[in-house]
Amino acid sequence: MSAHSFSRPPMLRNMLRNMGVTLHRSMILQIAVLAGFWAVGEATVRLTHLPLPGGIVGMVVVLTLLGTGHIRPAVVRRGAGWLLAEMLLFFVPAVMAILDHGELMGLVGLKIAAVILAGTVMVMGGTALTVDLCYRWRMRASAPEAGHAA
Repeated sequence: MSAHSFSRPPMLRNMLRNMGVTLHRSMILQIAVLAGFWAVGEATVRLTHLPLPGGIVGMVVVLTLLGTGHIRPAVVRRGAGWLLAEMLLFFVPAVMAILDHGELMGLVGLKIAAVILAGTVMVMGGTALTVDLCYRWRMRASAPEAGHAA
């Protein structure tokens, strides 16, 4: 037996194993776990006054735990899959707001769409230029090293 198996009493070990099996099988529990990470993110933002949405902080926590192997993807796979599949439901309030404000369907709506499109193009262009410049800088910085290695 490994030293790790002695660290938990058998009753606790069985309880944790049963919870893990239940969590892997239950999409509702997985959604609750994801909502718990969101709540942790919200609490962190409120306590630390971070200028970030709580959902982003919660997502970073989930990604960190997944990346370090503290939780396995199977723990949240079904719940995350359902949330992604039903994402359209999260946009219903936005669609209802547009229907409530008919002026958005005319010239004002076109102006807003143009601003959103222009902003998106500017952000994507700025990101592409930044990535390109960083790539060129990195290639230029590594070029002398390649010459010395030969």
